[in-house]
Amino acid sequence: MEEIDTLVRRLRRANPTEAAEIRKELIALASGPEGARARDYIDNIKKGELLEVQWELDEIVELTSPRKPKAPEPEKKKEEVPPPPDPNKPLTSADLRLVYDDPGGLMLHRSKVGDRWFATQVDPRTGQPQTFELHPQEVEQIKGQLQGSPYWLLGG
Repeated sequence: MEEIDTLVRRLRRANPTEAAEIRKELIALASGPEGARARDYIDNIKKGELLEVQWELDEIVELTSPRKPKAPEPEKKKEEVPPPPDPNKPLTSADLRLVYDDPGGLMLHRSKVGDRWFATQVDPRTGQPQTFELHPQEVEQIKGQLQGSPYWLLGG
């Protein structure tokens, strides 16, 4: 530790070129076989030194100290992706888009998600509108029958 004291005394008065050489010698001592003891000693004696010398000694200790293993980064939470909507779930009127509106009483709706078609007609017995799902072959048949009708809505 006598060698470290001598180097630190020289470091106080050294010009930049000499300081670089002294620094190399201190790094060699702090990295050598007795490195842990040398680092502890440097860390203790730096407290009474000039501020510039303290900074230099801090840097030497930091450079020669074994790297602490980095704490594992906390696992990033995966952004929860909502499951794709079920095309067969019960639908509400908000899930439907009107595509055909005949003042005679027939309305055709298409689901916003998936390719489901629904028809709404007034029940002649009750006078109440009834909505029911159409099968794919019924959709094609109705489209064929209503082809050219002016009651198809744009964008439908």
